[in-house]
Amino acid sequence: MSTQPRAAAFFDLDRTIISGSSVMQFGWVAYRNGMIPTSDLIKDGVNAVRFRFSGASDEKTDAVKSRVLEAIEGVPVERLRTLGEEIIPRLLDDVRREARGLVDLHEHAGRDTYIVSASPVEIVSDFAEAMGMTGGIGTVAEVRNGVYTGHLAEPFCYGEGKSIAVKKVAAAEGYDLRLSYAYTDSAGDLPMLEVVGHPVAVNPDSALETIAYHRGWPIVEFSRRRKKVVKRTTATVGSVALAGAAYAVGRAQGRRSALRKRGLISRLTG
Repeated sequence: MSTQPRAAAFFDLDRTIISGSSVMQFGWVAYRNGMIPTSDLIKDGVNAVRFRFSGASDEKTDAVKSRVLEAIEGVPVERLRTLGEEIIPRLLDDVRREARGLVDLHEHAGRDTYIVSASPVEIVSDFAEAMGMTGGIGTVAEVRNGVYTGHLAEPFCYGEGKSIAVKKVAAAEGYDLRLSYAYTDSAGDLPMLEVVGHPVAVNPDSALETIAYHRGWPIVEFSRRRKKVVKRTTATVGSVALAGAAYAVGRAQGRRSALRKRGLISRLTG
């Protein structure tokens, strides 16, 4: 039996693996299926824009939690699974090429990969499976007699809740969190970043950008328009190379030899 320590990579979903908001995708599909009114859909869109430009807050987080729980209250679990058949393709279309590259790098290095999101665990798990990842960690809502009650069964999977969920999975699977990675765009996910040995800020909001800069964490920015990676960090040169890895592997155009020269492959695949 191998005694080598195991490690994993944990990825936030919104604005990290995908460029947009999974909650908005969920809301749109729920609206089309008569689960939420037009006014709520518009409100969710406005809140998503505000979040994108001003970052997270406890008030905004509570609003997202309330909207998710309200939308599924009284809904049979199987119906939500059916909605997932519409939501998953939309999420797959929004996956960042560079994020796909980072996931592939970790998988090639033998690390398990997880999505960690505030979205319903049923959607997150199915999306992670569609991505070929190890698993999905999401918000677990209470179910009675096959129907959602509108209450939580476990801590809301955001902020400290993400940290709790990651540590729970690590304990169950035997991961050494000191050797593990976490990727997110929001300072609201700081607890998740702090429990791993390799935290990375991806497309960070202003608060996370400041924290990452002063702590010397890699900062990775994906540019959808120019299809390239811009990187800024106060960490070592090896960490700077991490940013270039995302796009280089995402393109998959035979650049492994060039990446080795930059010390990249040895860092993420060693």
